[in-house]
Amino acid sequence: MKLFMVIETFKSGKKNAVYERYHQFGRMMPDGLQYINSWLEVDGERCFQIMQGENAELFDVWIKEWKDLVEFEVVEITESPTAKNG
Repeated sequence: MKLFMVIETFKSGKKNAVYERYHQFGRMMPDGLQYINSWLEVDGERCFQIMQGENAELFDVWIKEWKDLVEFEVVEITESPTAKNG
């Protein structure tokens, strides 16, 4: 499984709509894409998420559900070599 950092930037004036949709429908992620954890920027306009999946194409399906409210950057990540060596 590959790890991804997803940076979501809420479109201007759309933050409340993002949370309304989330509370109504959940994350709406396709099978094979797994949410791990997330953090919000202090002003709440951006969300940083760690996700796991087999391939990046799964994000296309997920982003389609949210692109009217959110702009996305998806970056494949790996552990830092220094973190592995301790």
